[in-house]
Amino acid sequence: MQAANDTSRYPAAQLSAAVDAMFRAAGMQENIAAAVTASLVDADMMGHSTHGVALVPWYLEGIKNGWVTLAGEPEVIADHGACITWNGRKLPGAWLLSEAIDIAIDRVQQLGVVTIVMANSYHTGALAVYMPKLTERGLMAVLACSAPPTRGIAPYGGTKGLLSPNPLAAGIPTDGDPILLDISSSITTMNSTRQLHARGEKYPAMWAIDAQGNPTDDPQVVMSGGGTLLPTGGLDHGHKGYSMALLIEALTQGLPGYGRMDNPGGILMGVYLQVIDPNAFAGIDAYKRQTSWLVEQCHSNPPRPGVDRVRVPGEQALKKKREAVQQGVPVGASAFKALAAAAAILGVGLPAPL
Repeated sequence: MQAANDTSRYPAAQLSAAVDAMFRAAGMQENIAAAVTASLVDADMMGHSTHGVALVPWYLEGIKNGWVTLAGEPEVIADHGACITWNGRKLPGAWLLSEAIDIAIDRVQQLGVVTIVMANSYHTGALAVYMPKLTERGLMAVLACSAPPTRGIAPYGGTKGLLSPNPLAAGIPTDGDPILLDISSSITTMNSTRQLHARGEKYPAMWAIDAQGNPTDDPQVVMSGGGTLLPTGGLDHGHKGYSMALLIEALTQGLPGYGRMDNPGGILMGVYLQVIDPNAFAGIDAYKRQTSWLVEQCHSNPPRPGVDRVRVPGEQALKKKREAVQQGVPVGASAFKALAAAAAILGVGLPAPL
């Protein structure tokens, strides 16, 4: 991984303005560029550097190759009020999700639960970044994605790639900071694998298997297409991540009605978003009474040796985001170098480090 001294901090507003200008210079519709920029910069602010501005050159390559739709609207396949299905038409997932979240917020007070599924979304980024807009309104959310063209994970016990990393996120309101889940059904992600390989580094442990099923810590084995990532739980408990992946495939491909069996190409995602209003159930006060108690009990749990205190998911990400607002957005040197090269081609200036 990058050392701390290999990272500089940049003012969030200026970095966002530069990235937004790059996307617009590449032809992206203004409101879509703003949503994608917010997703990437927020990811860096929350510590998800594998899904931050390091991906801008990759997005630009996708635009160049015609993998991304730069303007327009999703196709509405079905709209039953509480249940909506879209064909995303290869529009960026960050914008599609921002639109879906706005629709859910508008409808959920009346309907209680709103579920939106979509096929043919372009890349969605780090899922945790979408949760605060919902939790700050006292809404619970569950968000999952899969990548039907990607076959980077073998089913548990197998050796041939079939599944994608299939992340699952959730936002859980409390009286304080929300609980923010953002986990993957594979032991790591393809983006992390790609970036480790580019830096000539290894996985921290045996996170993959080769074509014969032998464990390995070499990302090259996965990047070559000869090996696959292991599901969450690894060699001994990978049935858990495998089961999670199957559930997400059903939610993100089965419900939209389009997915892996249709053999799509390119960079496409299936997406499942469910927004829940606790007031439609026992009420927000009763809900937060339970969730806040649970957080307090986790925090007060005696830590094991080597652990300073017990935290809940999302706690570190929100702390890092607050720090980034005050101190600047952390971007690794290699990521910024690639960003600067892409910006120069588009005639966009980047901010100086703080």
